[in-house]
Amino acid sequence: MTSISAERIAQIEARRDELSALMATGDLPSDRFVAVSKEYAELEPVARAAGEVRRLRAELEVLAGMEGEGDLEIAAMAREEIASIRDTLPEAERSLAIALLPKDAADERAAMLEIRAGTGGDEAALFAGDLFRMYQRYAENQGWRVELISASSSDAGGFKEVVASVNGAGVFARLKFESGVHRVQRVPATETQGRIHTSAATVAVLPEAEEVDVQIADKDLRIDVYRSSGPGGQSVNTTDSAVRITHLPTGLVVIQQDEKSQHKNKAKALKVLRTRLYEAERERLHQERAGARRSMVGSGDRSERIRTYNFPQGRVTDHRINLTLHRLPEILQGEMDELIGALIAEDEAERLATLDAA
Repeated sequence: MTSISAERIAQIEARRDELSALMATGDLPSDRFVAVSKEYAELEPVARAAGEVRRLRAELEVLAGMEGEGDLEIAAMAREEIASIRDTLPEAERSLAIALLPKDAADERAAMLEIRAGTGGDEAALFAGDLFRMYQRYAENQGWRVELISASSSDAGGFKEVVASVNGAGVFARLKFESGVHRVQRVPATETQGRIHTSAATVAVLPEAEEVDVQIADKDLRIDVYRSSGPGGQSVNTTDSAVRITHLPTGLVVIQQDEKSQHKNKAKALKVLRTRLYEAERERLHQERAGARRSMVGSGDRSERIRTYNFPQGRVTDHRINLTLHRLPEILQGEMDELIGALIAEDEAERLATLDAA
C-alpha cells in the first residue's frame, strides 16, 4: 500500500487548522462561510486519521531511540511498545489512505430506486415487492425518508414496477451497489408439488439530480396529458391528470399518473427524467475516465446478476464478492448493514489496489 508522506500529513492538518481559524473569525460572508464549513466537514475526518498516523510514527521514532539505551528494562519495554505500534500503524495508514480516496461526487445525494419484475411472472412481481419492502425497512433503520413516485401492481399483490425517491444522509453511497439483477429461489405459494422456482427482479439505484445539474429546455420536451387509467382500463379519475414527457434529444419517455393532480404528476415526471439524464451523463464521463475497467463489486449494470436469495437454505449470496450470509429473514427485514458494509469495503480495497498499481 502506498505510504502517505509526512509532508502530505502536515498539509492536511495545516489546511484543517486554517479552515477552523477562518470559521472562528465570525466575519466571513454567508456564502463563503457555507463553503468553508463544507470543506472543513469533509476534511476533518481525514485530518483526524492523518493525526493518528503522525502520532504513531512519532512514538515509533522515540521508542527506537530508547531501544538502543543501556538500561535493559527500558530497552525491553521499548521493544514491546514498538511491536504493538507496528501492529497498529498499518491499519491507521490504511484508514488514512481510504479517507484520501477520491470521493464519488454523488455519494451524499438522495437516490431514485427503481425495481422491476423480471423473469418469473407473478412470482417475480411478488419478489419485486419483497425487495421494495426490504429497502423501505433499511431506509427506516438509517433514518431516511422514502417517497413513492410510481407503482404498477400485479394481480398477485407484488409490483410489476415500482419507483421511489430515497432521501437522507449518504443515501447513494450506501445503495449504489444494489443495481443489477436480484434472483430468488423458493417454492411459490401456488406450487402444489413443492418445486423450487427461480425468478428475478431488476434493481436500479440512480443519484437524484437537482435542477442545477441538468438544464432541460422547454423546446426539448413534448408533454402529453391524458386521463389516468387503472387495471383493466378503468378510469382512476375524470380529469386529464396523467402526464407523458418525451425528451426529444434522447428519446427518453417518462409517464406519471399516480397523483390526481396534473401539476404533481408533471413535477414527479420531470424529477425522474432529470435523474435519468444525470445518470446517463455520469455514465458517459465514467466510461471516458475509466475505459472498460470494471470494479470488483460490478459496474452497476442492470443486466448483471449480482445476488441470490435462496429461501430453502435461508441464505443470501452476493456473487460479486463471493459472500454468503445465512440470515435471509433478517436481511429481508432491512438488516443489510453487514452486506452493504462488505460491498463498500471491497470497493475501497479494489480502489486502493488500483492506486498502488498506478
